Amino acid sequence: MCSNAASDVDLVARAQELAVQLPRSIRAQLEAFRGSPPPAGCLLLQGLPVGDLPPTPLEPTAPTDKSDATELRLLTMAAALGEPVGYLPEHGGDVVQNIVPVRAAASKQTSTSSGVNLMFHTEAAFHPHRPRYLLLFCLRGDPQAKTTIASIQASLPYLDPDVLEVLFQPRFRCAVDESYLHGRDNVLGPPIAVLTGSRSDPRMVFDQDLMVGIDEEAEDVLSDLGFALSQHHTSVVLAPGDLLIIDNSMVVHGRSPFAARFDGTDRWLQRAFVVDDLAASDGERTGRVITTVFGE
Repeated sequence: MCSNAASDVDLVARAQELAVQLPRSIRAQLEAFRGSPPPAGCLLLQGLPVGDLPPTPLEPTAPTDKSDATELRLLTMAAALGEPVGYLPEHGGDVVQNIVPVRAAASKQTSTSSGVNLMFHTEAAFHPHRPRYLLLFCLRGDPQAKTTIASIQASLPYLDPDVLEVLFQPRFRCAVDESYLHGRDNVLGPPIAVLTGSRSDPRMVFDQDLMVGIDEEAEDVLSDLGFALSQHHTSVVLAPGDLLIIDNSMVVHGRSPFAARFDGTDRWLQRAFVVDDLAASDGERTGRVITTVFGE
């Protein structure tokens, strides 16, 4: 199983070679999704092989005796969409991360929680080089765990024009996820707009937990958006072999609580991040690992 930068580079290289050999039907779906994503902003592929699995690890970076077959399968899909990358604070920069419940994080707003509702968020909303695509590959599922998905397109008709006008203005700031701080003091990022681009087909960056408005009206508008997203979202219970691909520029996601057992049978996803190109992170990247430093 890949767990260091050198093996990650080799695995991505193999995945890039295999991406051009994907079955025509799958490649066509990925190309269509990349070129013209549907209003839902996500794509679900089902029935992918996961093979024989060892017990679910108790920590994301804990070694396991599984092969790298699922990592390679996930990265092959990722390579068909763009450039797979890791983020140094996310499991040491692994390009494939294990998402498993961790006892110490059960009540936190992190991907390794289990006992709380994971609030809607753009993946790495605070990051200047946030991923364009988020891929979640289910190895072992849990019937209680619903992945929630909310597209800006679904909520757009229900937002007042005055609310939309404010959302297009740079009147919002986003704090940094604590996993990226390594003990440094948190800081709010520069003012940004929540919505950008076309009024009829905007891009969105939003984090229900970390984002604030810079004035009272902006704060109220954030609440309006959060309510609209909560009222017009969909959910999916991922089963083994399901691969959920999310366009991170138009969709926020979350997860319902579930009862983790910490006995080797818990839910186990593998996650990959994809950027459109690597050039944008030059100077803040080592190989495929983005190394941007946050905090004071």
